[in-house]
Amino acid sequence: MSDHFFVVTGGPGAGKTSLITELARCGFHTIPESGRAIIREERDNAGSALPWADRAAYAESMLARDLRAYSSAEAIPGPVIFDRGIPDILGYLTLCALPVPPHVIAAARAARYNRRVFLAPYWDDIFTQDAERKQNSAEAEATCAVMRKTYAALGYEITELPLVDIEQRANFVATQLSL
Repeated sequence: MSDHFFVVTGGPGAGKTSLITELARCGFHTIPESGRAIIREERDNAGSALPWADRAAYAESMLARDLRAYSSAEAIPGPVIFDRGIPDILGYLTLCALPVPPHVIAAARAARYNRRVFLAPYWDDIFTQDAERKQNSAEAEATCAVMRKTYAALGYEITELPLVDIEQRANFVATQLSL
């Protein structure tokens, strides 16, 4: 387990990536979400490992990238903040009603993060869709609920992020990391 690894999870459009960007600006080591990068790469290369094409292949691509990011981050001293963690893949497969392969469960159990996981709850005031985020608000809320349940089932403690501006959210996380 890497006690200095922290995850920010939740549904799409809840401000996770904006928070990660602000925390990086404040000097924290951060790891970007793999899903968006995979979507861009697959679209650029006419690939099919996309959440609206081949969800299982998309999940496997995320797992491979997230495992590499986890391993690489082990050399970083101090807190490392991940925009989603490996358990998010388990949650994604569950949400999509796809079978969860044993190796995904094993990876989520083996690559542990700090016990405290930050959850960005669905927030209608900031929710938007874009070329990579096609989910509607109901899907975003359902994703948040699945991520909460997935992380809790793996023994993580959920710390819900307050519905405040990005600077206040970053200050909240920074304060929690120093407790």
